[in-house]
This record gives sequence, structure tokens and C-alpha cells, in this order.
Amino acid sequence: MSASPDSTPIRVLLVDDQDLFREGMRVIIDAQAGLEVVGTASDGAEAVELVDALAPDVVLMDIRMPELDGVEATRQIFLPDRVQRRPHPVRVLVLTTFDLDDRAATAIRHGASGFILKDTTPAMLIDAIRTVHAGNAVLAPQNLAALLSGRFPERAPAPQAFGTLTEKERDVFDAVARGASNAEVAKSLFTSESTVKTHVGSILRKLSLRDRVQIVVFAYEYDLV
Repeated sequence: MSASPDSTPIRVLLVDDQDLFREGMRVIIDAQAGLEVVGTASDGAEAVELVDALAPDVVLMDIRMPELDGVEATRQIFLPDRVQRRPHPVRVLVLTTFDLDDRAATAIRHGASGFILKDTTPAMLIDAIRTVHAGNAVLAPQNLAALLSGRFPERAPAPQAFGTLTEKERDVFDAVARGASNAEVAKSLFTSESTVKTHVGSILRKLSLRDRVQIVVFAYEYDLV
């Protein structure tokens, strides 16, 4: 989901304890049409405060910081009372130096929409921001599966809300949990993409989930994959 210069820009909050890296990201993002850096933070505690104060669309969150790290900051950002007070959803994109980072996996369970490596290219960074803003994951399905597998040793029964899904919604849920795109789901179920989007929206409402990434986490948490 890219924004045109005439549309409302995607508001970005940068969080990193390294001043030079943070300012470098600011220059890259502010140079893009449809993107705007609305604030910066040097630690997790400041990030949580600025999310409440500035209501950004996307938070680029360094995972390893002194004091309050990116994992705990992400958890606090998605506390239910904070989520309910927001005028619109916020997406968190984790920045890490390690592929398949254990801390990144925990941040995703807390609500992050994926992660990218800190040595990524500017083009990939911009694409990742736009992707999470659209409610999608920035992580290949197989990598997301690798991150989440084995992190729920005690599988609880699925909540009662899962039983309220219709048969068609269950089919869409299963496909999304495996990492299928709307186009892929539509093709496999012989329906339109608009119908798939409607089903996904219904699934999110019934299960009280924020986005497609959380459908995948939900599926692994309750052993529904």
C-alpha cells in the first residue's frame, strides 16, 4: 500500500539508541513521497510515550536498547487499554542485526508486524514500512513459521470465539495462517479478492485480532496450523 504525494502521508516514529543510525533513517524516509518522520526516540520508554502522544502509523523499533528494550516497548504499546485509546492502528516493525532473532520472535508475539535487518537497503526499508502499514507481515511465511514453532510448549484450547467462524471463514483462516496472500486465497477457494478481504475482516473482528500477522500467531499459539 503506497501513498501518493497528494494523500495523507504514513507517519513514522523512529526508535534507536544510536543517533547516527536514527538520523540516517530519518533522511531516507523523509526523502520519500508519502512518508513522514513525526518523531524519534532513543529508548523504549520514550518510544511508548511518543506513540501515545504522536499517534504514528508505523514505529521502526530497535530490538536491543539499554534500559527498556524493543521487546518490552512493543508489549507496552499493544496493551489493550492503550490500543483502545488510539484513533487508528499502529504497526511496529522491528529492527535487528540478527536473522531469525529470538527477541524479534517475542516482539511479534506481542504485536509487531515483522522485522528487517538493520543493514537492509533503503528501498527495502521503504517497502517494509508501506507493507506493515497495509496490515501485512514483513517476513516470509516460512521464516515466520520457523520463528513461532516451538514457542508455545503448552497449547491451550482455542477460545470459544474461534468456533463462531463460518466454514468459509475457517478456510480463509487456514490459508492466511499458512502465509497465503489474498490473491492466493481467492484462487484456491475460487472466489474474488474482495470476498477474501471481507472474510479476513470478519475473522479479525470475531477473534479480536489486529491484522493478518496476528492470525498467524493465533494459529500457532492454539496449534491450528
